[in-house]
Amino acid sequence: QVQLVESGGGLVQAGGSLRLSCAASGSIFSIKAMGWYRQAPGKQRELVATITSGGTTNYADSVKARFTISRDNAKNTVYLQMNSLKPEDTAVYFCNADSVRLVTDIFGRNDYWGQGTQVTASS
Repeated sequence: QVQLVESGGGLVQAGGSLRLSCAASGSIFSIKAMGWYRQAPGKQRELVATITSGGTTNYADSVKARFTISRDNAKNTVYLQMNSLKPEDTAVYFCNADSVRLVTDIFGRNDYWGQGTQVTASS
């Protein structure tokens, strides 16, 4: 019922920049929060950044001052601007939509994940 489509990943040299986008589609009434998580090989998935519908943001300490999350509520789209990329930022980045209410079920709450996009920062 809800799909998250990510784009913008790729290969970049350390110190470079990338911008990720994630668009949610479907019979969406509202989305409480959207965010980005990442998973490196052999590691657990970890939070990168989240943003609420009101614009409140939260960042992992490792990306503060380098990454910026933003959101277009009208388009149900979230962005992640990544600057000064480091090799340790290399991972698959997943988009998340938290507490999604559907037009057909406004009292329900569901979470959704994108398929992931690879980000590689080479040294």
